Amino acid sequence: MKNILLSAAALALLAGAASAETVRLGTEGAYPPYNYIDDNGEVAGFERVLGDELCARAELTCEWVTNDWDSIIPNLLSGNYDAIIAGMSITDERKEKVDFSQNYTPPSASAYAAMSEGVDLEGGIVAAQASTIQSAHVVETGATLLEFPSFEDAVAAVLSGEADAVLADKDTLVPVVSEGEVMFVGDDVPLGGGIGMAFRKSDPELRAKFDAAIQSMKDDGTLNPLISEWLEDSPTFE
Repeated sequence: MKNILLSAAALALLAGAASAETVRLGTEGAYPPYNYIDDNGEVAGFERVLGDELCARAELTCEWVTNDWDSIIPNLLSGNYDAIIAGMSITDERKEKVDFSQNYTPPSASAYAAMSEGVDLEGGIVAAQASTIQSAHVVETGATLLEFPSFEDAVAAVLSGEADAVLADKDTLVPVVSEGEVMFVGDDVPLGGGIGMAFRKSDPELRAKFDAAIQSMKDDGTLNPLISEWLEDSPTFE
């Protein structure tokens, strides 16, 4: 009888391990402080800390996958990973392709940075990362848009004189401005509906698990301190 009981317990443990769900989280790894690759080659940043906590609350085993920004939604849809957590603003255009969780940051400001004041932000050349709410806004202003595959490339265009200014999330520009080579110019620009996780429309159950985990962090007051720690100029939830 003892051996039978032990066998039953072992089977239960194996069944539990088999039922554990491994979820692959896709991120860019090139958009600090939201996500970046640290000195050990690991994904780090605000969204790494947040994502690991959300996975723990949802009782999911998570793996991190990096992907270039310009193909991050297509590779979600093709199954290369199960969710995107990559500083992605919630927009109506993206909702046509993916489903979003509730936002895990409130809407925050975008900002312009340039080498000097007096730059023509509406008639000049403005750099932005491709396929972002900032690149779409530059087009709307009438300025000449220079799109780049990464945030770093967009900033480099200003430093090299290829562009007059760069438009990006203000949080990402703060450390760049602090280095002293560029300055904030013009007014902040409110864009998007906050940042959320993106899922395939065929995965409503997975989206619901992360949605509940995000809500639990809002409810118990642990999300706002995390935002304040990593995103200096970002608002928090009221």
